[in-house]
Amino acid sequence: MSAPNHIDSPDLDLETIFSAQGTLAEVESMGIKNLLESNGITAVVYGDSVLPVTTFDVRVARDQAARALEIVTEAQAGGPLAAEEAEKLSESETDGAA
Repeated sequence: MSAPNHIDSPDLDLETIFSAQGTLAEVESMGIKNLLESNGITAVVYGDSVLPVTTFDVRVARDQAARALEIVTEAQAGGPLAAEEAEKLSESETDGAA
């Protein structure tokens, strides 16, 4: 039996672009993940929801990390009102495409 082919792809290695700790860490991380995915960036949340004080990380492919950080920074700078406006805009674009 031969070994499976291994393709070395460092651009696809996951890089942590957001980390949170505490009782709201999972919720914050899921919000960041959803924000990134709505912008076409696949993201993964790492953490253990069994312990509410554990750290949750949001990770993306290394080649998308810079853009992901830009998106998160812009969203955090805009605050909750900007997030609500962006969500409404996204929903109206989705409704128009249906």
